[in-house]
Amino acid sequence: MKSIEIGKLKEQREGFKAFILAPFPPKSGFEFDPKILKKNDEATRLLGKLDGITKLLPDVDFFLSMYLRKDAASSSQIEGTMATMIDAIEAEVQSSINIPEDVDDILHYIKALNYGMKRVQQDDFPMALRFVRELHKQLMDKARTTHYSDPGEFRKSQNWIGGTRPDNAHFVPPPVEEMHTALTDLEKFMHSNDDVLTLVKAALIHAQFETIHPFLDGNGRTGRMLITFYLWKEGYLEKPVLFLSSYFKKHQKSYYERLFGYHFGNVSDWVDFFLDGVIEIAGEAIDIVGKITALREKDMLKIHTLGKRSSKSASLVLPRLYEQPIVNVATIQKWTGFSRVGSQSVINRFIEMGILTPKDKDKKYGQSYIYKKYIDMFAE
Repeated sequence: MKSIEIGKLKEQREGFKAFILAPFPPKSGFEFDPKILKKNDEATRLLGKLDGITKLLPDVDFFLSMYLRKDAASSSQIEGTMATMIDAIEAEVQSSINIPEDVDDILHYIKALNYGMKRVQQDDFPMALRFVRELHKQLMDKARTTHYSDPGEFRKSQNWIGGTRPDNAHFVPPPVEEMHTALTDLEKFMHSNDDVLTLVKAALIHAQFETIHPFLDGNGRTGRMLITFYLWKEGYLEKPVLFLSSYFKKHQKSYYERLFGYHFGNVSDWVDFFLDGVIEIAGEAIDIVGKITALREKDMLKIHTLGKRSSKSASLVLPRLYEQPIVNVATIQKWTGFSRVGSQSVINRFIEMGILTPKDKDKKYGQSYIYKKYIDMFAE
């Protein structure tokens, strides 16, 4: 595929060069070589398989909630967050006082994803710039870095990537007026009934959004959310089960290099990298679904060997662990209505069966317990 003009650097009167985007999509359209088209077919096939296999899970929403956390952690870590998915799960049940401060980034990302999922399911929902701003507001409002970000509002001043000022930056996105023009083009492209393959279009939307960089902060995280929501809204996924942030985190250097190359017309390399991500993540998710099914059957058999009363109480708890795999006594009390002593007894039985393990073996009070075999499937 020949180079496509996405835009060009243009000298600004303030003494730096900013990237001014060309009209999008280009009039010449997009033509990809057979290797890319073949890769798109493989990615599409695996996504269809993933979509089908997740329907067999009895609690697909629990599986989905784990993937939301995994994506939230990976996407936040790309931006420098050190907290992990496990930190986020612990924070949700307040099972530890030693939660890193930057877990707040992950929790805000989860909040934004959950908000987006509700919005996309509304019948009159348009995939528009308004939705992008709403996602950003959920992501950044009252977050650790809110004072820099103007939650839910496109920037009204020049930003830059890398360096300390625009004139020594690695990349300077378009000035405000040109930014609005580029955003209008992108919004029209999202809605256009064209012949661009759906996965390829998702790749182009993400790269174009990152090139425009319309917010003061939170562009990467917002742009990564758009991938899943676009594919879901287009009916490409029955459930939003494709989250690429862990792939981008794993190959972070290549992710940045390919996006930077996209700015200057190397569209094919970016799309190739993106499709590799879809293939890898879809394959990994298919594998995890199989492992969850096997683990669930194995642990249900363990529960059925208990006495009638114990089996009944354990059956109340096990399915909930697939959504909340780190618990404490208070969590079990909330789920079952049992007393503190009764809830601890349930936990003790789960420990004896090898389902739960104490998270911190040296802790005497306020212990939390982890469904380690399950959480290890998602944790890197």
